[in-house]
Amino acid sequence: MDNPKYISVYFDDEDPMREAVKKLLAGRETIIDVLTPFPVHGIDRLLSIRRSRIPVGGFIFGILGAAFAFGFMTWVFTVSYPLIFGGKPFFAAPSFIPITFEVTVLFSGLSMAFAFLIRSKLKPDSRFNSPDERITDDRFVILVDAANGATPEKIGAVLSGIRTLEIKA
Repeated sequence: MDNPKYISVYFDDEDPMREAVKKLLAGRETIIDVLTPFPVHGIDRLLSIRRSRIPVGGFIFGILGAAFAFGFMTWVFTVSYPLIFGGKPFFAAPSFIPITFEVTVLFSGLSMAFAFLIRSKLKPDSRFNSPDERITDDRFVILVDAANGATPEKIGAVLSGIRTLEIKA
């Protein structure tokens, strides 16, 4: 590789990886991403990743789903096709609650799934070029931006004293 986009730093445990993130950020290196086989608590605060707004969208679309379901059933059973069944009045709001709840959950879940796919830029032809096949098994990888003149030797000097497996461009 003549001009690498990033430098990969490999670890076999989360604690040295977390310390490496702290040292790299203190050394003014730009971290592109941190790849781990399982969620590492506290890494999002270290990388200053903001909390997602996807649940807010789910809440808003859940409210819209509840309004749609309740309004549609109200219109159907009072205006469009009023029937008296079981001796209930046309507008029997308690009987609308189960369907309203189900449509709320449906709208909320689907909107969060679509928001996640759009926000993550995932589509059917998306490809991920993994720096190491073992990142889903037992490897922890930090991807450092190489555009600022970072080299594996410079990164190795910054991370001296931390147990790394490998540093490569």
